Amino acid sequence: MAHDAPSLPALQAQTRLLHAGKSPAYAGGAAVNPPLVRASTVLFESTAQQREMRDRRGGERIFSYGARGTPTGFALEDAVSELEGAYRTRLLPTGLAAIAMVMLSYLRPGDHVLLTDSAYQPVRHMARQFFEPYGIAYSFFAADGSDAEAGMRPQTRMLYAECPGSLVYEMCDLPALAAMAHGRGALVVADNTWGSGCQYRPLALGADVSVMAATKYLAGHSDVMMGTVATTEAAWAPLAARCDALGMAVSPDDAWLVLRGMRSLAARLDMHEQHGLEIARWLQRHPAVATVFHPALPGHPGHALWRRDCRGSNGLVSLELAPGTPQAGVDRFIDSLRLFGIGASWGGYESLVTQAFMDQARSVTDWSARGPVVRLHIGLESPRDLIADLEQGLATLDLPD
Repeated sequence: MAHDAPSLPALQAQTRLLHAGKSPAYAGGAAVNPPLVRASTVLFESTAQQREMRDRRGGERIFSYGARGTPTGFALEDAVSELEGAYRTRLLPTGLAAIAMVMLSYLRPGDHVLLTDSAYQPVRHMARQFFEPYGIAYSFFAADGSDAEAGMRPQTRMLYAECPGSLVYEMCDLPALAAMAHGRGALVVADNTWGSGCQYRPLALGADVSVMAATKYLAGHSDVMMGTVATTEAAWAPLAARCDALGMAVSPDDAWLVLRGMRSLAARLDMHEQHGLEIARWLQRHPAVATVFHPALPGHPGHALWRRDCRGSNGLVSLELAPGTPQAGVDRFIDSLRLFGIGASWGGYESLVTQAFMDQARSVTDWSARGPVVRLHIGLESPRDLIADLEQGLATLDLPD
């Protein structure tokens, strides 16, 4: 402390309990993982240092108050920036919060945002709840990007992509979309949760901002919620200013868990990819399955773009049952599965199943004549066991001989 204070032995026991052990001295090496630092209040050596740190934190990453981040969160930001090839990264409490902060940072009343038809479904709810009341116009373009240029307006300030798309994994030509949008003065934002920075890198393909739900593959264990926003240097300032103004921060405990999960990300994704492809190919041969959606399959409409732009795939596989399959049959199939938990998230080590209601998830593409879609997340269990489980589940559909 800069001011004079009595030495600790002269203090009362109650006071010593509060002030002792704050800076333990030790000799030796360094921890493999950065230590967990929990903090709200941050102390300074002097008023001059406090003023200096507050003056600098607008343009620098400074440990000055818990709401501005802690060293644990800073370490995760650096890891995500490295993964995404970004200038800087901010951490948000959830993936949806990360998307919302992007919208708050770059859009103003009177602007127009062009949204992909394949966006994470809560983005549609956000458009109704946030864009409409605050005078921000929005419209959707086809998930493959084919009509995006026609949807641009003079007021379009953002093109929001998700590639591969949610639920059925449509691919778009992100470099071409970025060139088109930038030529018209629009920012390009991409949801990269599917790609996780390992399998897909939107910033290298022309996007200005990449958003991920770290809840999923980055954390990898279904026990933490978090979103990340990584940007180019040119796009950084509005995001940083708005996050600071609104006090956006994450728990250092959560940051530590995500950082730990990232250490095994490449190895886990490799297993998810192998297992997912094995099961996708098996599903293609099953008579109860009309279509299998997986961008690494040669028959997928976006397979050529996947080969060009992606480094691999993951454990997400969706299947279309025969048109006319009754809802009771879909429920019976899902409920009969023993190794697949019924849950809406994905990216953990476990296998999951949920129905995808495509008539609610798409507005440009017409799914009315298609069969029910079921999304699987293929985990790290033995593919042989998962296939046996799916086989007995699909048998409940009572297919004709």
